[in-house]
Amino acid sequence: MDGVTFNKKWNLLEENDYKFSFQDVEQPQLFRDMFNYKSVPKIAFNHRVVPMNMPDEIWITDTTFRDGQQSRTPFTVKQVVDLYKLLHKLGGPKGIIRQSEFFVYTQKDKEAIRACLELGYEFPEVTTWIRASRKDFEMIKEFGIKETGILVSCSDYHIFKKMNMNRHQAMNQYLDVVKMALDFGIRPRCHFEDITRADFYGFVVPFADELMKLMKESGIPIKIRMCDTLGYGVTYPGASLPRSVQGIVYGLHFYSGVPSELLEWHGHNDFYKVVTNAATAWLYGASSVNCSILGIGARTGNCPLEAMVIEYCGLRGTTDGMDLTVITEMAEYFESELGFTIPPNTPFVGRNFNSTRAGIHADGLLKDEEIYNIFDTERILNRPVHVAVGAHSGLAGIAHWLNAHFKLKGNDRIGKNDPLVVKIKEVVDREFAEGRTTTYGDNELEMILQNIDEQAYIALCHHRKSLSES
Repeated sequence: MDGVTFNKKWNLLEENDYKFSFQDVEQPQLFRDMFNYKSVPKIAFNHRVVPMNMPDEIWITDTTFRDGQQSRTPFTVKQVVDLYKLLHKLGGPKGIIRQSEFFVYTQKDKEAIRACLELGYEFPEVTTWIRASRKDFEMIKEFGIKETGILVSCSDYHIFKKMNMNRHQAMNQYLDVVKMALDFGIRPRCHFEDITRADFYGFVVPFADELMKLMKESGIPIKIRMCDTLGYGVTYPGASLPRSVQGIVYGLHFYSGVPSELLEWHGHNDFYKVVTNAATAWLYGASSVNCSILGIGARTGNCPLEAMVIEYCGLRGTTDGMDLTVITEMAEYFESELGFTIPPNTPFVGRNFNSTRAGIHADGLLKDEEIYNIFDTERILNRPVHVAVGAHSGLAGIAHWLNAHFKLKGNDRIGKNDPLVVKIKEVVDREFAEGRTTTYGDNELEMILQNIDEQAYIALCHHRKSLSES
């Protein structure tokens, strides 16, 4: 049965004698039928589907301090350490946040790496991204870094247009760099840049084959990061390569024999597909997805780390020890310490993600917040449901604000027909009738309440304080 083996996972015989030859073309393959640049890129279908193949174990890796940092003012050493601690806390004892990636070029980069290593955390493991030079390998070896990212651009856009090479020259250069890493005893993480515009069978698979040969010879794992550099990846069943996310993952796993634990997806959000693409990579055989906190990164950003934490829980049915309240801590840190403005409608972290202005929604929340809230955001994320009081909030909206703001539970809750609620609504209605157009802030509503009934205001403040201290 040459080329036929029994797959114990599927209990089926599989034909796996597929060998794709390296193709050294004279002219770059730019897939002009999909990417003609003068129109929106086309999504083509060949109706070929591949099986889902969720790995036994999946995890998240972080690039906040590498790719993420390229989109903003560089973090200080203290900020890196603070965020790294939060990543450790969020990932939990099982290390669902498995690795974090750092630059190593400035003195500040080096200080941040040392400070994070000194914390002694097993997770997230500190990894790096370096240039292909012996000096860089020697430097990270001194740090004790065990894995590093290496850029190996794989589309002809990069090989021919950026590097001014042909495929043969590029592959030889890449393999030389990988061998250098292996000589230093460092695990290479090969960043297959622009894989969603690359010749999959003519370059990507043959290159991966060579990497797997080197891995077998050296005994050192070689990871492949599938980089959807411009966010071209799609997840539609039957979509054609090179844009098919599941086709890429399946192809590297099945044709090149890359183990799931050595396949990592790295996507960008240029076409609003970054979370779905990352989850699909998990579903079809990649153990890890690469993300950044709040999705910060070049152009439209990376896959938001907090989104994949929630996706993990949805797919696995468990947090696996992760502390999801840290998502809220991270968001608060970015806003208070870094001066970062989170768009208010951002899922899980935006000011309005579990907030409502509509009176009919607020009335439903008063009856049972499950009617209009995605899950128990107070318990899971330490983010109580919020009602923004505006022109259309009505009595129910004001009552919900009072109960949430002053932490009133059970028999202490104030109903929408309470005289206090009615009086606050009269003030609110009058101001909107006089031309106000914005919703009320918490401080404004407290002042209105204090002016209406100072004793009630003091009692409510005392109740909230007593709960906070208990």
